[in-house]
Amino acid sequence: MSKKQRAFLKWAGGKFKLIEALSKHLPEGDRLVEPFVGAGSVFLNTDYASYLLCDINQDLINLYKIVQTEPDKYIAAAKAMFVPEMNDKEAYYKVRTEFNLTKDPFIRSVYFLYMNRHGFNGLCRYNRKGGFNVPFGSYKKPYFPEKELRAFSEKAQGAEFKCIGYEEAFELTTQGDVVYCDPPYAPLSSTASFTTYVGAGFSLDDQALLARKSRHTAIERGIPVLISNHDTPLTRELYHGANLDTIKVQRNISQKGSARKKVDELMALYDDRYHSEND
Repeated sequence: MSKKQRAFLKWAGGKFKLIEALSKHLPEGDRLVEPFVGAGSVFLNTDYASYLLCDINQDLINLYKIVQTEPDKYIAAAKAMFVPEMNDKEAYYKVRTEFNLTKDPFIRSVYFLYMNRHGFNGLCRYNRKGGFNVPFGSYKKPYFPEKELRAFSEKAQGAEFKCIGYEEAFELTTQGDVVYCDPPYAPLSSTASFTTYVGAGFSLDDQALLARKSRHTAIERGIPVLISNHDTPLTRELYHGANLDTIKVQRNISQKGSARKKVDELMALYDDRYHSEND
């Protein structure tokens, strides 16, 4: 693989560090469909002829469409926010309030990147009313990702972005597609909380439905589906019958920076090698 391309957003659960190992599990095809595009590291570091990139987060998809179609205008506006006087708690909370009040797509997209780079840990989190509620991050000098924005915009000329849920994304797949699913992680234990995914949580029922849809898409329609998740007894049960492999990753599963633990990443590939006796 040539030099890896970083995403322009900071993103929890991003796949940049796993891309070499993950790419080996992706089948060949004409188009890659991602129902959970996130920061887009897989899109940026693969070479399909075209892409259908989906996410349920309207702000994320709106941002990608603007970077795709108006990169120069967007970069100029966003860069103006990355100045010392804006790297301030009071300034951040003023922007966050304005973001939650405005419905203007361009302004929201500019503020979204500002908050992504100035907010705590690059989190993307909303309250039940849909308000962005990530606190200020107090970073010395947040990085403005101009190079990454331009690379994304160039690559995005071969992509279509849709703000839809994973079920609808599967309905848009056709012969020749490959599907890669990077859902919110299943919990590592029964006491661990689920990842908050936009306004609503991604429940265990969603994890199970995603597995069923993936299996159906591969067996009944001949479209291969790769899913990545934590490697746990739960996910192995969910994905039984798929071709399973693991990747060792260094993942921080605690808020304490020193509390790092090796957690395997499970790769579950549904394709024509799935056998009914595994069901």
